[in-house]
Amino acid sequence: MKLTESLAVALRALLANKLRSALTMLGIIIGVAAVIVMIAVGSGAQARVKEQIAGLGSNLMILWPGSVTTAGVRGGTGTAQTLVEDDAWAVMREIPEIQVAAPTHRGSGQIVWGNTNWLAAIVGATPEYFEARDWNLVSGRMFEMGELSSAGKVAIIGQTVARELFGESDPVDQIIRVRGVPFTVIGLLEKKGQSMMGQDQDDIVIMPLSTARNKIFGALQGRIGRVSSIFIKAHDSVDMTVAEERVRDLLRQRHRLGPNTPDDFSLRNLTEILQAQEAASKVMSILLAAVASVSLLVGGIGIMNIMLVSVTERTREIGLRLAVGARGKDILSQFLVEAITLSTIGGILGILLGGLGTWLVAELAEWRVELSILSIILAVGFSAMIGIFFGYYPARKASAMQPIQALRYE
Repeated sequence: MKLTESLAVALRALLANKLRSALTMLGIIIGVAAVIVMIAVGSGAQARVKEQIAGLGSNLMILWPGSVTTAGVRGGTGTAQTLVEDDAWAVMREIPEIQVAAPTHRGSGQIVWGNTNWLAAIVGATPEYFEARDWNLVSGRMFEMGELSSAGKVAIIGQTVARELFGESDPVDQIIRVRGVPFTVIGLLEKKGQSMMGQDQDDIVIMPLSTARNKIFGALQGRIGRVSSIFIKAHDSVDMTVAEERVRDLLRQRHRLGPNTPDDFSLRNLTEILQAQEAASKVMSILLAAVASVSLLVGGIGIMNIMLVSVTERTREIGLRLAVGARGKDILSQFLVEAITLSTIGGILGILLGGLGTWLVAELAEWRVELSILSIILAVGFSAMIGIFFGYYPARKASAMQPIQALRYE
């Protein structure tokens, strides 16, 4: 029997029992849709982690001052002002594994342009900061040496600040006031998005470190040379654990800490944290897909059950076809085509339901999802394989019948 004839017979047999066929396909439909949605959710989570890694910068460590204890009360990280600008230059100069170290001083304040104002993060930094963060400009220019040494009143702003203050207008060369001090906007940063802590990295105004300390945060900070953090970027081929230990040893030596004295700073390797998070999201994606695949197996068992019932109901038909010359492989292929047709139609409907489910997850739950062609192909291919696997036993049973016994079946 030709494939087209087998397919036509299979469709007639399935249409003869519409409700039973629909209920059988339902397991495959739900299974395929669940696999597609779960893979899309898992892929979206992985993409988000990768964006966070790219947003922070590669091979990045951040150095913060330690905590201070007053009257028995311990403050948090950063309460002790133990880091100075020279610590950053020493790290970059004395540790060959380090590509760049960028001292920063951070705070917040009201940013005003015309009649519009916005509260944003204020960061005093050096050009090394942009290299450490892998952060480029969309328009404008970087700080010049004269502006860094003479505390020039120039600023580079993030996308959020630009949108809130200027809307669609070009912010470059505009005059803004930061805590009442006028600054010329010389550059606009590319979009970074949220950090792994959910903070908007684009809600920022960056100015020369000397300017921030002397004119925004107070002249005392400028004279002492204190900084609130140091961003440290290692070379790509470097073992981050080794680089971290060398930075720690150098800082302890510079701060004259004894063997039994705890660190007066906090050093965090953000790359390792995010890589662990990425690995966890990959495992979660696999688990989600595995759980969703169980429903496909349940659908396959449903196909086997219905095909066994169909073989029993059509025993006399099978016997008659064998008696008039049909071969066992014809019967085998006929029932296999029916099983594959059930699973394939269910798979196609499952794609539509999976696409709708993915859209609903993105819109209602506001989760990041990524629907890929590969996940659709895998889901439909798996459903077809299930049709073959679970349809083979009933088809084999039908093809092995003896014509006389089948015709006598009541």
